Order: sequence, then C-alpha cells, then structure tokens
Amino acid sequence: MSDEEIQTMSRPPVARTREDQPLSPSAGPAPRWLGPVLIVGIVLAALNLRPAITSLGALFEETRTGLGMSGTVAGLITSVPALCFALFGVTAPRLSRRFGPAAVVCAGMAAVATGLLIRPFAGNSAAFLAASALSLGGIAVTNVLLPVIVKRYFPDRVGTMTGLYSMALAAGTSLAAAATVPLTSALGGSWRTGLLVWAVLALAAVLPWLPVARASRRAERAAAAQDAAARGAEPGTVRAHTGPKAARSRTAWALAAYFGLQATGAYITMGWLPQIFRDAGVSASASGVLLAVTMVMGVPLAFVIPGLAGRMKNQGAIAVVLGLFGLAGYLGLYLAPVAGAWAWALLLGVSNCAFPLVITLIGLRAKSPAGVAELSAFAQSTGYLISIPGPLLIGTLYQHSGGWDLPLALMAGLLVPQIVLGVLAGRDRTIEDECGMRD
Repeated sequence: MSDEEIQTMSRPPVARTREDQPLSPSAGPAPRWLGPVLIVGIVLAALNLRPAITSLGALFEETRTGLGMSGTVAGLITSVPALCFALFGVTAPRLSRRFGPAAVVCAGMAAVATGLLIRPFAGNSAAFLAASALSLGGIAVTNVLLPVIVKRYFPDRVGTMTGLYSMALAAGTSLAAAATVPLTSALGGSWRTGLLVWAVLALAAVLPWLPVARASRRAERAAAAQDAAARGAEPGTVRAHTGPKAARSRTAWALAAYFGLQATGAYITMGWLPQIFRDAGVSASASGVLLAVTMVMGVPLAFVIPGLAGRMKNQGAIAVVLGLFGLAGYLGLYLAPVAGAWAWALLLGVSNCAFPLVITLIGLRAKSPAGVAELSAFAQSTGYLISIPGPLLIGTLYQHSGGWDLPLALMAGLLVPQIVLGVLAGRDRTIEDECGMRD
C-alpha cells in the first residue's frame, strides 16, 4: 500500500445520507478523528469474524472430549455458524435502519467478546453451544454491515478499504487456526484457556466502535431529518422498496444455491479439516497450521478473482476451475492424506475462494443498487440455510462409519452440483432482466 493511499484513507470520511448523497452543511462536517478510528475499527472487526470458528476447529478433539460430545453433537456445533449467519444476518438491515450500522457493529463486537468470554467456562455441550451462538450472532450482523460501513463512509475508497477488510478477515482466520494450539500449550495446555485467549482480541475490537457509534448516530439522525424534509415527509418515513424480487429470478436461485454449497464446503473445512489430518497421523499443531494454509489462500485470491471476474462476460469458467481444485484436494485426502498434506491444504484453499467469486457475482448479476441489495440479502440468507445440514451430516457419517472415506466422498460429491450452479450463475444476465424490469 502506497503512502498516498494511506494518507487518503486517513482523511475524515464523507458523511452521507441513506441514499449516499452528501449532507447539507447544517449536518456538520465529520470529526477529523473519525476516519482513522473507523479504519482501525474495521480492521479489528474483520480480524474477529472467523477466530471463534477456526480456533475451535484447531482444538475440536480436546473440546469434544472435555464436554463429552457425540459425533452428532459435534456436527451440530460445526453447523451453528451457518445457522447463525442465516438467522441473525437477515436481521442486520432492519437493525441498521433502526439504530445505525456503526451502533449495530459495536453491539455485534460486544456480543462476540461476551460469547468468547463465556464459552470456555461452559460445563456441558448445551451451554457451550449457547455461548458460541451469541458470538456467532454478533459475527453475523457485523459480517453483513461492514461492507455497508465501507460504502457509506469511504465511498471514494471502496476498493482500497474492501481489500484491507478482506486481508484482515483472512489474517484473523488463519492466525486463529495456526496460533491456537501453540498458545494453548504455552498457557498450560487447557483447551479452555486456548479458546479464552481470543476474547482479548474481540474486546479490543469493541473500543474504537464506541466513539464511532456515538458520532455516527448523531449523523444518522441529522441525515434522516434532512432526507424527510427534502421529501416533504415526516421524519422516520422510509421510501418504498423499488428493487426486483430476487425470488422470481432463476439466476438469483442459482446464486443462492451456489453460495450455499460453497459455504457448506468452507464450514466443513474449517470445522473438520484439522481432525481429518489428526486422524491420519498428523500432529495437532501441524494440523492447525495446515488449516491456516488453507485459509490464508484467501488473501491473494480475494484480490485476483474479483478483478478477473469483472473483466469476463461469463464467469462460469472460474467456478469450474475452483471446483476442480477442490475435487483434486479431496481425492488427495482420500489417497494420501499425510504424504501430500500440504498440497491438499493448498488445493482446498484455492477451492474455498469460491466465496469472493460469489460476492463478485452478486454485484454483476444486478443493475441497480436496490437490485444488488435485494440479491445479496436473498443469496446470503438462502445460501446459509442451504449450508446448515452439511457439517452435521459429515459428523454423523464420521461417527457411524468410523473413518473419513464416506465423508470425503460426500464432500467431493457436493462439488459437482456446485460447479454446475456456478456455471448457471456466471451467465451474462441480470435479475432485473429476468424479472422484466427496466433500467
């Protein structure tokens, strides 16, 4: 990142209304501190979007043993992220309209920290599950609203800020996967301590959002009042939604199903990949590092894939290539899990980069901002619901078959419809066209 980019990012953000129009002078300029503090807040929040999941993956065997979990219950634990992302994420837009996105992100980070503080002290699986759900609910709303924060407060620096946000997310994911086991050993060897340490990072993420939420709330109220006055309406009146209905679009359904299957693969990987390696004879610490390798592949490819997809009229070929990498990785895990462990981790890391592809497709498959918002909400909420059974089914198969042959066959089999759906979602068309709407 150049010095010029850093200086540009540190300037105070432009305060805007909900329609992304500049506020009138009466709203007042944004405080000079707001830009730098927002950048710190975004980075810290993004760092905390995955450690609750990947730290547990690194210590899953110890946690299962300590709490007496069956394979089915363990599979349920790995399904909880998708369930929480579907249920809590869909509430984020309404909460944002009611309280403002910065206040909701602040509350989300507080929920993440609280859940991570509570769950290491859980005495049974139910309490552990409840504390995990609290953290994951906070992650869900933050995950949805951070891009809104970037768009609203850094409208001229969306690319740079999105890159920074993506890097921080991938870094937090891989850091928790790689460092949890060594930290656990250094702090006495208890899995409870190893999970508790990540609450410190979450608590740090709350701090910058406290002043940001207060400042942003004042700006939100001024913006709402000015917008209502400009429209001749009472304050608090909301404009009618004019976007297309995504549920009527075949492309939207293809995107939602593609999102669901790629999320299934991602959460199976985060929840079970270290266990697959450990059962094959790889040490606990090396298994955590292998998961980190898989996760860190998202850092460079999160930049490459969206740019490449944006230059293509049809993005189906990218979906095919990513799926083939995944098939090769699962085949390798089946045939030689230890001998080629690093290669399989890399291949699966590339395959899991279907996430930046599907996020890019959401922007390409709609013409208007209202269409993008509608498609994003539909694809993500529906997709996460689709992904829920996968990790649970993997846990059940693992318990009843006594090995990984059947689970790996299922993981590979799911990539076939994922490839087909990626080709359908990658076609050059928009949901507005399919719903018969004009530009």
